Amino acid sequence: MDKRFALAVAVLLVVAAVPAPVAADETRTGGTVVVEEGETVDDDLSAFGGTVIVRGTVNGNLDAFGGNVFVNGRVNGDLNAVAGNVRINGTVTGDASAVGGNVLLAQGARVGGQLETGAGNVVLNGEVGEDVRVGAESVTLGSSAVVGGDFVYDGNLDRAEGSRIDGEVRQDSDLGVNVGFDGPLVPNWVGWVYGFLVNLVLGAVVLLLLPRFSETVAERATGSPLRAGGVGLALFVGIPILAALFFVSLVGIPLGLLVILLYPLALWFGYVYGAFALGRWALGLADSDNRWAALVVGLLAVSVVGFVPILGGLVQFFVLLFGLGAFALGLWGRYQRRRERRSDSDAETTM
Repeated sequence: MDKRFALAVAVLLVVAAVPAPVAADETRTGGTVVVEEGETVDDDLSAFGGTVIVRGTVNGNLDAFGGNVFVNGRVNGDLNAVAGNVRINGTVTGDASAVGGNVLLAQGARVGGQLETGAGNVVLNGEVGEDVRVGAESVTLGSSAVVGGDFVYDGNLDRAEGSRIDGEVRQDSDLGVNVGFDGPLVPNWVGWVYGFLVNLVLGAVVLLLLPRFSETVAERATGSPLRAGGVGLALFVGIPILAALFFVSLVGIPLGLLVILLYPLALWFGYVYGAFALGRWALGLADSDNRWAALVVGLLAVSVVGFVPILGGLVQFFVLLFGLGAFALGLWGRYQRRRERRSDSDAETTM
């Protein structure tokens, strides 16, 4: 089982490295999504990937979800990002909302409107034209930071000499951060087909190499959906925060980097397993028990429902949470069984 699991992870890493094709509706997905330097996207862009990088220009809003989101170029609209790491090195002319393990507004970077962020660690070295609302374990205002409006925060604030805040500085323990996304996270047409096929390949890999484990994960998702969903939500929110905590010390930096690397893969596992569990449940209603058909039906259903505004995104998010939680519970159960077998073996040796 260990060799098969390692092989599955290796295949996933290879597949995740393949960039996604550009969809006509400017929604992109893949292991790495890049707006290249010199490239201009003349519409809103939704991006879902292990890493999302904007080196060029987006003439609209950018909605990004991934392990890492880097804005090195220009977004002539609003930025909404959820990621393990969100780093703004360039310019966002509108408002910026970011949730992640680490959020950084680099020196020389600028957000023209408001900045709202919730993270484990937030560092502001650039300029924000209007208000800032930030909730984090650690909030750092560098000497080059400029805030054109009020600065409202919750957390441990470290403000360097030279930083400038034109409005009121206020701590609010009830601070809430609103991060909204416009449109679906899965692409239409070329991008939709690409996303479906990539997820199908990932599902085929895990079903082929880990058949028993995959069945166990699906059973956990359908048998205890509330428990699986709760665990999935805890992991979805907690892993980026855990990564940020690791970066507090030099000893923890390697672990933090490992967590950031594995986080998008865990989400991918969760999405595919969630769709597989949904397919098994649907086929079970028709007294069918074909795992390959369940994979196709589940992924197709979740992908198609993604075309429905708002509802589609919510359905996909819940599928991701159920799959992620069931995947984690499956790994934990397997670990517990190995411990029990080891304990029984030790007991027999001492007799």
